[in-house]
Amino acid sequence: MDFQYSDDHLQLRRAVREFAEAEIAPYVLEWDEGQIFPLEVVKKLGRLGYLGCVFPEALGGAALDYVSYCIVIEELSRVDPSVGLIVAAHTSLCANHIYLAGTPEQKRAYIPKLASGEWIGCWSLTENDAGSDAAGTRTKAVKEGASWRINGAKTFCTNAHYAQVCVAMAVTDRAASHHGISAFIVDTSAGGFRLGKKENKLGMRASATGEVIFEDCRLPASGLLGKQGEGFVDSLRVLDGGRISIAALSVGLAQGAYDAALKYSKQRKQFGRFISEFQAIQHKLADMATSIEAARLLTYRAAAMHSGGRKVNKESAMAKLFSSEMAVRVADEAVQIYGGYGFIKDYPVEKFYRDAKLCTIGEGTSEIQRMVIARQLLKS
Repeated sequence: MDFQYSDDHLQLRRAVREFAEAEIAPYVLEWDEGQIFPLEVVKKLGRLGYLGCVFPEALGGAALDYVSYCIVIEELSRVDPSVGLIVAAHTSLCANHIYLAGTPEQKRAYIPKLASGEWIGCWSLTENDAGSDAAGTRTKAVKEGASWRINGAKTFCTNAHYAQVCVAMAVTDRAASHHGISAFIVDTSAGGFRLGKKENKLGMRASATGEVIFEDCRLPASGLLGKQGEGFVDSLRVLDGGRISIAALSVGLAQGAYDAALKYSKQRKQFGRFISEFQAIQHKLADMATSIEAARLLTYRAAAMHSGGRKVNKESAMAKLFSSEMAVRVADEAVQIYGGYGFIKDYPVEKFYRDAKLCTIGEGTSEIQRMVIARQLLKS
């Protein structure tokens, strides 16, 4: 078993880290306070090839493996998890759904513009009454001649207020349950599509999250993504990759919180000694570092399996479950090491602490991950 990154992986990590430190770190507090979506930075990430890193060169991508993609998400999230979330939703949800289920014509029309950052993408599955129970979707699409008419609303949609492309799920056959939900590619300038409330969130505040509303939104027949009735099934495949990206985001967030806490412990003095000299702090740091490495191994194992075309339903859920809950624990301990200063916005761990919780909720709650894992275990 080889646990080493390739030279290309190490070079990519250095490049993304340098970018994040130079282009993101100086503005993290400003973006968080003002809920400012860093559009120009996202565009730069597109020009550098990071938004399309997992797609073929023929479609404007960089043709990198999923390990490389996770490195990008981890290093961005180490500095600002909001940026990691923006990229993850854009790439592994919206663009990847089109890549996995789209026709050659759809791929050529959308992937190059999404990969370059010319367009921003969002992905809409969740509704007010259909969260973990995505099969409870109420948004409806009706075929009318050569077009589709969609009515309904989606919530908790990352990037919605800045997207040019929205991949949305809608019911096309109520009687068919899971196999009656189809996916659609929606141009956000289409008539009948409008934005609803932009959420005021606890954390990840530079990442815009909000509602999208369909009011007699008409799409051409070519707006159907994948086979009719298979949108929910395809969504589960998309989420397998998406959960790996949230695991990588969690690892990056935890690494950022740990790095800040380690540095602070070597600078802060109490009782005439640096607090890093106290065994209580040393044990916290040891547990934090060990947990991060364990999560990283789970995450990159799942990413390597995904790159190899292997089924990762269980492995992606395990990586997401462990890494997200680890990030919450590590961020909590980082605040504890900072003491009172950890509660102050002038210091980075306060933001990591707020950001971490979303990792246990988005793209399937921890409870759902345990259900997915248990289902796979009981099949064996």
